[in-house]
Amino acid sequence: MLPVPPALDYDVAIVGAGPAGAACALALRQRGLRVALLDKARFPRDKVCGDAIPGQAFKALRQLDPRFVEQLWQLQPRDDVRDSRLVAPSGTSLTLQWKLPSFNSPRETFDAALLELVQQHSTTEILENTGLKTLHIEADCARLTTTDGREITARLVIGCDGANSAVGRKLLPAPLDRAHHCAGVRAYYENVAGASSGTTEFFLSSDYLAGYVWLFPVGDGRYNVGLGMLSEIVSKHKVDLKETLTRVLATHPELAGRFAGARQLGPIVGFGLPLGGGRERPISGHRFMLCGDAASLIDPLQGHGIDTAIQSGIMAGAQAAACFAQQDFSAECMQQYDAEVAHKIGRKLAKSYRLMCFLSNKAWLVNAAVRLARVPGLKPWVQQAIG
Repeated sequence: MLPVPPALDYDVAIVGAGPAGAACALALRQRGLRVALLDKARFPRDKVCGDAIPGQAFKALRQLDPRFVEQLWQLQPRDDVRDSRLVAPSGTSLTLQWKLPSFNSPRETFDAALLELVQQHSTTEILENTGLKTLHIEADCARLTTTDGREITARLVIGCDGANSAVGRKLLPAPLDRAHHCAGVRAYYENVAGASSGTTEFFLSSDYLAGYVWLFPVGDGRYNVGLGMLSEIVSKHKVDLKETLTRVLATHPELAGRFAGARQLGPIVGFGLPLGGGRERPISGHRFMLCGDAASLIDPLQGHGIDTAIQSGIMAGAQAAACFAQQDFSAECMQQYDAEVAHKIGRKLAKSYRLMCFLSNKAWLVNAAVRLARVPGLKPWVQQAIG
């Protein structure tokens, strides 16, 4: 008979060691708390997304410690991003310059580097290969059991475990709202003609306006290529996203020639993105908070969420410290976290959601906006409108 693993006691249990969880652990590094960081995977591990790390993510980490950003900018492979090229349904293109320094890097590389920062700069106990099996919130603690049979008690639990958050499903269950959810597919390619380092590309079409095709360089001559679409559209029209991406790369006027000699590296894989900005829902309660994708903080217009994951993880760390200082872990106290996320992140996501909905069936308007942006003096206005 196998021995029963011992119970583990912590002040804070963070579930999920991606960007939100790592940022939360870093935000708690000097608070004198016993922190556990759990993840069902062993790092490095792949995470299916577009691999674009927005400049706001680095800005947030820099506020914690400039050394974190300096260390991340040594990553390889990576591609330093300077601008983005937007191709309208009409084929007219517009190039927009990024204001903040940013790069693209495979999530397998980036997320492992973030976790290494936690290992180097904090006393957080990292528990890899440790999935969450059960979670119960009691009056005086959160009680977790893991897939390897351990029991963990913590005074506070923070769910940073992604779009299919186990913490969220157990504590704030909600049906899938396809109007506020995006489905996507991604594959890696090399030998893509006409692609240039430093430029991310977005391709819009009247066939999939509630989404776009992207082409992002990620270093070492590789490109992250994918298609994202509103789940409501996917379900209504029974869209096979993998087949659609393959067909678009072979037939799109801007892409067919560029992918004729390209080589696909590995399969096309899918993922889901819970979009922010379209509805209000709680992201905390008695002795718990949700961050990042688990809190539905994906930008509806651009599809990125690493920056909001890091920002919300840092906010959750600050709220956790306040809870311990006040010895108050009530749902009412946690409302401070909800309010801060709504103010600093939610308002921008709401703007993006409204703009996405407005443009989703108006190819003519997208074409007009791109043409308008080519008029001297009007480009900054268009760039500000789309973030």
